[in-house]
Amino acid sequence: MTRTSVRLHDRAVAADGLRVTSVSKSYGPTPVLRSVDLTVAAGALTAVLGRSGCGKTTLLRLIAGFDRPDSGTVTIDGREVAGPRGILPPEERRIGYVTQEGNLFPHLSVAANVAFGLPRRERRAEHRVAELLELVGLDAGFARRRPAELSGGQQQRVALARALAPAPGIVLLDEPFSSLDAELRESTRRAVVAALAATGTTTVLVTHDQAEALSLATRIAVMRDGYIVQEASPVELYQHPVDRGVAAFVCAVVVLPAVVRGRIAVCALGELPVAGPATDGPAAVLVRPEQVVLTGSGDGVPAHVVDIEFHGHDALVRLALRGANGEITARCPGHILPTIGEWVLLAVQGPVTIDAA
Repeated sequence: MTRTSVRLHDRAVAADGLRVTSVSKSYGPTPVLRSVDLTVAAGALTAVLGRSGCGKTTLLRLIAGFDRPDSGTVTIDGREVAGPRGILPPEERRIGYVTQEGNLFPHLSVAANVAFGLPRRERRAEHRVAELLELVGLDAGFARRRPAELSGGQQQRVALARALAPAPGIVLLDEPFSSLDAELRESTRRAVVAALAATGTTTVLVTHDQAEALSLATRIAVMRDGYIVQEASPVELYQHPVDRGVAAFVCAVVVLPAVVRGRIAVCALGELPVAGPATDGPAAVLVRPEQVVLTGSGDGVPAHVVDIEFHGHDALVRLALRGANGEITARCPGHILPTIGEWVLLAVQGPVTIDAA
């Protein structure tokens, strides 16, 4: 860790992180948030993941202080900033906020944009601006440019530098990478997450991008219809979704009717081991496409290749099982693919999840 990041880290860490407790919000007769609970540990990055309209941006605005909750409390670094005892205005919450557009001042230089977030006594200190630009992966030569002279990814890095300048207790990121093209999005993500990690800043990232949440966050809270339906680590969320809705939203999933007997699910793909306890009887088995393996010989379930969706590094292969209705999907390496019309044998690797709903 550099001298710059150490000094910023010492100032930025929120000792108690963020706690949202039983927060609800309606606009007129329409409920948007329904008794939401969310805890973000100090220095951690939690992603709030959900489809458009699920309430995730409203939650961010309540944390920032731009809107008032109808009920519940918001606590930052052990201090209640919204609740029955009153509402603290946004400027007193020690929050950095980065939007999808970045919202830089177009008439100001990069240096002036970053310095805007600094305490007044430090705004003329050029070395502070240089430190912050270095932190987000930009050299000091960018300081004299205007936002219009920057790429979208560079603008987002400057927006983050401005948000980090006053050493906030928490940074809120509202779909900050969604307007960038794929290559720029990846490099900007890495720079932003490295800067947040270097400063030890507690962070909430709102996104509808599953890959973004899974790759960047320490914890993920999945929102649906104003509720947080599951909050878990990326691995736990992927491997043990709370229901088939979460499973299908986080990533592709094959859903098959099954009968559970002990720790075994009997379905069209054979007898599959179940992850975790399950109740005997009818259920649905959830299988990730990458668990479905095409074997050249030996034991397996016969299937007919219906279609192939090629992605380069891998492909989604649609298959029809012999004697069964419907199709399933397997994810195969891009360099080892069957041909359409070919008969193959299928096996399933690893335990599967049961949805008894």
